[in-house]
Amino acid sequence: MMAKKIFALVLISSLFLFGFTRIAEETSFKCMIQMKNYTGEGAYIVISVLDKNDKYVETLYVQGDDEEWYSDITEWWNFQGKVRADIDAITGATISGGNRAISVIKIDNDKIDQGYKLRFESAVEDQEYYKDDVQFELTSENLKNKIEGKGFIRYIRLISQ
Repeated sequence: MMAKKIFALVLISSLFLFGFTRIAEETSFKCMIQMKNYTGEGAYIVISVLDKNDKYVETLYVQGDDEEWYSDITEWWNFQGKVRADIDAITGATISGGNRAISVIKIDNDKIDQGYKLRFESAVEDQEYYKDDVQFELTSENLKNKIEGKGFIRYIRLISQ
């Protein structure tokens, strides 16, 4: 009898705990960034998810792994400097003018078609910083399109995995 009560208590506790735990489903995308032809150092690029009010939600990827230059990506650094999220697992080398890079980013499915945005910020040492080199609403349709850049980025393209 005692074993049945313990089993029932464990079962109810498990249902309670796991019933309220949501496992975020996400989609992986190959993200190709094609750079414009420019001279100078490689570009630092940060890919972030923003909410409806353009507030940072999370950092998806950072092209450029020398932390000394992160503060040159001003808007993102204001967020990252406060949050101090560990970004070691989501970094890669800078991208030089005319080159392209392909990385994998993961986007929570509950951010798609819900008013969230994807922002690509770019900065090059001793040159300019573009807060929204590429920025677009995270819609199913936009995730299929080639999106043109305004600064160092010629365009980006995302391919669902």
